[in-house]
Amino acid sequence: MREKILNMLEKNSRIDLKDMAVMLGMTEVEVANEIADMEKEHVICGYNTLINWDKTSEEKVTALIEVKVTPQRGLGFDSIAERIYKYDEITSVYLMSGGFDFTVIIEGKTMKSVAQFVANKLSPLDSVLSTSTHFVLKKYKDYGRVLDAEEKDERMLVTP
Repeated sequence: MREKILNMLEKNSRIDLKDMAVMLGMTEVEVANEIADMEKEHVICGYNTLINWDKTSEEKVTALIEVKVTPQRGLGFDSIAERIYKYDEITSVYLMSGGFDFTVIIEGKTMKSVAQFVANKLSPLDSVLSTSTHFVLKKYKDYGRVLDAEEKDERMLVTP
């Protein structure tokens, strides 16, 4: 049942508990308790809102940074990841397989501010061997949602 609740919340974190309970064949209290338990266990780590910033007056730049590092003896990659994710500018850090160690996702106001962050804060870290920055030019789909899809009218066209 947990997986069904998680799938529903992942698609729409604002879903009404009453609606969720009806769809799952549970009571509202059971659903609320299950969600509360998953929050305590950090299965549910937070609730985010997906915003298409291109439709606002706010300027934001997103970049993906490939980072190669030297893992520290006895600590591996975890301590390096922690040093990186503590920066407010960083939105995500992933340990990767392949040609580099971390994918770091950063948001800034301008390309210059992102470049300065990489040059002044990320690259100088002791364990960092190299970085490669890729700027996102346009987001088409994010977190499973198409961002610029037109609303389609599903009513049948009736002509005389």
